[in-house]
Amino acid sequence: MPRKSPFKHHRFPREIILCAVRWYLRYPLSYQDVVDLLSERDVAVDRSTIYRWVQKFGPELSKRTERHLRRASLDWHVDETYIRVGGKWRYLWRAVDANGQMIDFRLTARRDAKAARAFLRKAIERVRLHRPVTIVTDKAPTYVRVIREINHRHDSHFDSIRHIDKKWRNNLIESDHAAMKRLLGYRQSFRSLRSAKATLRGIETIRTIKRGHIHKKQSGVRGEIEFISQLFGAA
Repeated sequence: MPRKSPFKHHRFPREIILCAVRWYLRYPLSYQDVVDLLSERDVAVDRSTIYRWVQKFGPELSKRTERHLRRASLDWHVDETYIRVGGKWRYLWRAVDANGQMIDFRLTARRDAKAARAFLRKAIERVRLHRPVTIVTDKAPTYVRVIREINHRHDSHFDSIRHIDKKWRNNLIESDHAAMKRLLGYRQSFRSLRSAKATLRGIETIRTIKRGHIHKKQSGVRGEIEFISQLFGAA
């Protein structure tokens, strides 16, 4: 049965919508910046429309990219940073592998053992049988307890996860946090957790595509455009 087109009932064609969404997610642009760039091409769209496109097609892009991802390595780097949501600081938990490939992220209101446990379990469930062999973190005591619990939770057929809690070993994800925040630019404050999660899903997916952590993608921005177009081609 063919997949229902996500572009149905939209006034603008697929190419314009995908172009606007890709611009917003790939570059440190505001909604108004995207409006102005489209206006230069004689396409009149308002900011609220760009916002709705990003909220809808960012997660859709992430979902369609999932089956094209390369298998992540078994050495993970886990850390949390923070962004503003609704005027309050919220914690962004992120995990990348040894090659810088995004494993998963989670946005929470608190930075505690419950949040760390939920994030790591979600990330491990996402990769299923390819669970990590090592997890590198900073010296936060929360991770020690949570990783120990995860090791006890899994059956004996799995090797235990080796926890490395040396801060200097986690420079990889620290640098990745900084690169992601530079991309967010002054957009680091979101109105709601829902909009923040949808936008971040799109941004992380575009970064994954750009870095070539997917199968059958040509190099360069033209390769990115072609890959995204093919993802939505069946629609």
